[in-house]
Amino acid sequence: MAGGHHGGYGYGGGFALIVVLFILLIIIGASYGGYGY
Repeated sequence: MAGGHHGGYGYGGGFALIVVLFILLIIIGASYGGYGY
């Protein structure tokens, strides 16, 4: 993510971004809902 690689966004970068967003969503949901997954 720190580099300016455009080739890594089609497959690997997009998947990694979705995974990170999903993990953040779970963490935020757990913080607000008291571990309400």
